[in-house]
Amino acid sequence: MEFPDIVQVMTKYLAETPLNRVNELGIKRIFEDPLVGLAAADDPLFFKLKEPEVIGERHLLPTDWLPEAKTVISYFLPFSVEIRRANYQPGLPAREWVYGRIEGEECNNALRRHVVEEINRAGGKALAPVLDPRFSVVEKRSNWSERHVAFIAGLGTFGLSKSLITQKGCAGRYGSVVTSLPLKPTSRSYEEVYQYCTMCGECIDRCPSGAIKKEGKDIRVCSQYLDTKIKPFFYPRYGCGKCQTAVPCEHSIPQ
Repeated sequence: MEFPDIVQVMTKYLAETPLNRVNELGIKRIFEDPLVGLAAADDPLFFKLKEPEVIGERHLLPTDWLPEAKTVISYFLPFSVEIRRANYQPGLPAREWVYGRIEGEECNNALRRHVVEEINRAGGKALAPVLDPRFSVVEKRSNWSERHVAFIAGLGTFGLSKSLITQKGCAGRYGSVVTSLPLKPTSRSYEEVYQYCTMCGECIDRCPSGAIKKEGKDIRVCSQYLDTKIKPFFYPRYGCGKCQTAVPCEHSIPQ
């Protein structure tokens, strides 16, 4: 199985699975076609993630998840125009957005499993870290960061809101699969962590919690807002995404 085969497997699955729709709201697609990148399992940046000022020692390496790991497949699932535009209004998030956040992640998990199954069927070994029993989150920090992995795989750079800005913007979800397949890594067309962000500050104005400032984003303030304001209103769903919609980096790299 080669890189184009993996992209085709993912694209076909998203086009056909009923999990990529929300019939209750008449949403025909939660996610558009994926953006996919590859990173070598021994890329030095994976070791850098273990430094205290990045994520920390508890962040596991690809070979910690799968000893035979050669490649990490990382992907970005852009939200459809329908979901993004519904969230343009100020105040509470749109129902379409919170459905995209929760039902969308169920679709994302199914996609992770599907990619793993297809690689195993082709004779390789594969594992999705966030679906593994060893995956954990402590004080808002996980032992496998999908966004940081996407940065290493060349998909994009971080923005002021801590979203990752890709060629297809920042409004969407991320996923990854660690595999024994020896695939050629995709190139990183950037050198700086925030290279694609213009620091325009529009996400600051869009953030209803006040978590984003010129100095950066306070994850604790964002989480408290979701827990106290959003979850009770939309339970069992939640989400916000105001900083990812109606901003220059929503669906492309800002100029």
